[in-house]
Amino acid sequence: MGCLGAILKHPGDFYPLMKLKMVASNAEKQIPPQPHWAFCYSMLHKVSRSFALVIQQLGTELRDAVCIFYLVLRALDTVEDDTSICTDVKVPILKAFHQHVYDKEWHFPCGTKEYKVLMDQFHHVSMAFLELGKRYQEAIEDITKKMGEGMAKFVCKEVETVDDYDEYCHYVAGLVGLGLSKLFHASGDEDLAPDSLSNSMGLFLQKTNIIRDYLEDINEIPKSRMFWPRQVWSKYINKLEDLKYEENSEEAVQCLNDMVTNALTHVEDCLTYMSALKDPSIFRFCAIPQIMAIGTLALCYNNIEVFRGVVKMRRGLTAKVIHRTRTMADVYGAFYDFSCMLKSKVHKNDPNATKTLSRIEATQKACKDAGLQNKRKSYILPSEPRYSFVPVIVLLIILAILLAHLFDGALWDHKQSHRDCVDADVRTEELYFYVCS
Repeated sequence: MGCLGAILKHPGDFYPLMKLKMVASNAEKQIPPQPHWAFCYSMLHKVSRSFALVIQQLGTELRDAVCIFYLVLRALDTVEDDTSICTDVKVPILKAFHQHVYDKEWHFPCGTKEYKVLMDQFHHVSMAFLELGKRYQEAIEDITKKMGEGMAKFVCKEVETVDDYDEYCHYVAGLVGLGLSKLFHASGDEDLAPDSLSNSMGLFLQKTNIIRDYLEDINEIPKSRMFWPRQVWSKYINKLEDLKYEENSEEAVQCLNDMVTNALTHVEDCLTYMSALKDPSIFRFCAIPQIMAIGTLALCYNNIEVFRGVVKMRRGLTAKVIHRTRTMADVYGAFYDFSCMLKSKVHKNDPNATKTLSRIEATQKACKDAGLQNKRKSYILPSEPRYSFVPVIVLLIILAILLAHLFDGALWDHKQSHRDCVDADVRTEELYFYVCS
């Protein structure tokens, strides 16, 4: 009933969810036949379903390069994330990872679940990498080398200051932004973006993830992972892990709001970067994650649940973002909407209220100056009809009866009633699982 309740509460989500399901199904059918490429694209869908969807919409050559770039960095990140690997083993692997991508025999057992599979069978990724164009290989190698060195540095160093925080995020995400800009340029579809703007694209996403994932990181076994800078959290608490305790709720929320305010410093750079993109598929590839980030920050701000469990955008809203994001006007509209949500949650007694409001107003001004379409659908305002429970249930029953009659007619004509009924049940279960997952 949780899934049905969500759809009843947000009936406008149903169509985007259905469309997302169809797009996902089509993307999964586009997996190449060659074993190493089949592994790469299958793994891409396992480690990041939403990211896989936007990658699949890129042109073939660029799509392959971005797929491998993502998997190489995901593997590198898996080594960094595995707290069971001792430092003496981890650091040399991180520093040499850019060389391992050329070795079709190399693999390293670490990680869990699908990440373990990726690391155990990394030779498939190496084989695919070696089939990319030289300009793509050089861009991937360069960024992997710099990221590995940066990660190795922070294995032995804690994030103390805000400058440390920016440096760490540069190594693990800003460089991803620089690498993607290089790949876009290598494809011939885009001009090479300034490094500062590419860096901000990565930092905005990474800082959002660090904020959202506080509880998961602090509870990591066998050792906590701490990325919030001491310079920020020490203003509110004695130890970073104390933020998760109920008695420190007020201080935790104030610290959280401070972190969100820091992340908002990158918004204007991100808008400038996206406004310069020319290729529609590259634009969507970049824009959808950025909208998801501002939406996630709006949900996290002033929300104690960040320290209690998982805070993320509902699946229906994610589907709407993917469905609606086509032009820069859509991006400005989304950023304006979510900045309005943020603004409504700012309390005047918050220690950073003035700074936070200044960041939000700068975002809103950038969106207004660019021009907003008055007739667009809002992400946060009530732009969809509210249905009562009973009419929606009646509608679902009617649809079920109509579908049953259609299936019955087809079954009678083909005299295969049992087999087709089973297939229909399977399709229904698959759809329910996808929408609820």
